Amino acid sequence: MESMGSAGTVAELVAARWGDHRPGLWWEDGVLTHHEFAAGAAARAALLDELLPPGAPPHIGVLLDNTPEFPLWLAAAALAGAAVAGINSTRRGPELARDILHTECRLLITEQARLPLLRGLDLPGVRLLITGTPEYEQLLAPCAGARPDPSRAAPADRLLLCFTSGSTGAPKAALCSQGRLAAAGRSLAARFAVTPDDVHYVCMPMFHGNAVIADWAPALAAGAGVALRRRFSASEFLADVRRHRATYFTYVGRAIQYVLATEPGPHDRDHRLRLGFGTEAGAVDAAAFERRFGVRLVEGYGSSEGGAAVQWSPGTPAGAVGRAGPGLVVLDPHTRAECPPARFDAAGRLLNGEEAIGELVNRGPNPFEGYWRNPGAEAERRRGADGAYWTGDLFCRDADGYLYFAGRTDDRLRVDGENLAAAMIENILARYEGALAVAVYAVPDPVTGDQVMATLAGEFEPESFAAFLRDQPDLGTKMAPRFVRVVEKMPVTATSKIQRARLRREGLRCADPVWWRPPGERTYRRLTPEDAEGPLVFTRGPSSVRRQGLEPRTR
Repeated sequence: MESMGSAGTVAELVAARWGDHRPGLWWEDGVLTHHEFAAGAAARAALLDELLPPGAPPHIGVLLDNTPEFPLWLAAAALAGAAVAGINSTRRGPELARDILHTECRLLITEQARLPLLRGLDLPGVRLLITGTPEYEQLLAPCAGARPDPSRAAPADRLLLCFTSGSTGAPKAALCSQGRLAAAGRSLAARFAVTPDDVHYVCMPMFHGNAVIADWAPALAAGAGVALRRRFSASEFLADVRRHRATYFTYVGRAIQYVLATEPGPHDRDHRLRLGFGTEAGAVDAAAFERRFGVRLVEGYGSSEGGAAVQWSPGTPAGAVGRAGPGLVVLDPHTRAECPPARFDAAGRLLNGEEAIGELVNRGPNPFEGYWRNPGAEAERRRGADGAYWTGDLFCRDADGYLYFAGRTDDRLRVDGENLAAAMIENILARYEGALAVAVYAVPDPVTGDQVMATLAGEFEPESFAAFLRDQPDLGTKMAPRFVRVVEKMPVTATSKIQRARLRREGLRCADPVWWRPPGERTYRRLTPEDAEGPLVFTRGPSSVRRQGLEPRTR
């Protein structure tokens, strides 16, 4: 990735669109040219100069759907030397107020549809600007003649306060400078050969780093067009990319699964899409997406913090994320020693997960710029005197240097003395024909350690599921779920990431049906209240698994 100095600023990228009269921003039934976008950003930057109080952090909150106002205010902040905190519209009450106040937003840009979220909240010192109102237009009118001036911005200027998804705890506001965002945009534009003729479809929420860093920024860097979807819709995905002639999109979480769940049609390949870029689609769904739509999905690993990234490249083995770059190592979080290489058998089973799985750490230079007013979270990422970046994610690395994602550090399971990785079990269970989405996590064992529980969205039939498990050659003897919770729809965050913390917290005592495989039985049956209150003790060891008929067999 380019250095901050060579990448310049986002303000320069915005100003470069001045005088470009090609269509550049589409949404619903409207369109702006690149020039009109740059002019609109300049007008809002001039308004910021008037409205931001002196002496306070120049922070604005944006509580909007993916409307043109969102990228316009991102561009305006870049020109004005201000920073944007994208406010998660799925947060409520005190949590929502906490996000706004924590990031010290002096202005909050919102819309009429979002006002009910703010009703009753105590937001001292925060001024509301409500887009689409006469008052808003009156404020902007005197600034209409402004021209974009990038000279006020420097690469080190703070531009984003990007909240983490909050799927594993309270969200933290990761910092992103103008230089880092510009570098990311130019790097991705070069990697994916983005040209001014491309159209980037932005369907993930723009309050999240995925949409801004991986979708909007490379389009801005290359002078490509942007098509906005107010909120992600699986049923409207194909119609949107056709209508806007989109060529590129990004995704996170379970978005790809939702698109695949729509009814197939004879014209599924009638579009201009050439590439999707994101995380967590999984090998099974990525292959299904390419078969159906003719579009390659490029899976990558990275975070809004920017502390570590892994890129897929040709020759990457099935199941691997990509090859470890310079500085990336897998360390035991307790001893801080490097973990031994992962060993797999011919069926793809990890043979030494106990010693091979550790936390991914970047010992090399990286663009992590910290969190806003959260020294504890920064210390968790920067452990030790060497300043290495600890990702909080579990991986293993094979002898050839390829990395395999194993889940968050909270997703480690310890079953009968063996460490298991939730992500690896999920990848296997995703092959089950009835599964639309799968999450794997630990529930306490009555004696010691954990038992494996899975939540499955979709169709579940106990006999076929047990038979499916027996047929998976890479399912280790301790990986088979003891419990299966069946839901109509997986609980997810606004960015389609599964709320594993919630699932772990609810455990067996939930409103959905739970199936379980009692000791010595071959298949699953419904868990009763009496079962849930019982000891749930089972005979340990591989021999008991074989007796239950769940020993994976070779085809």
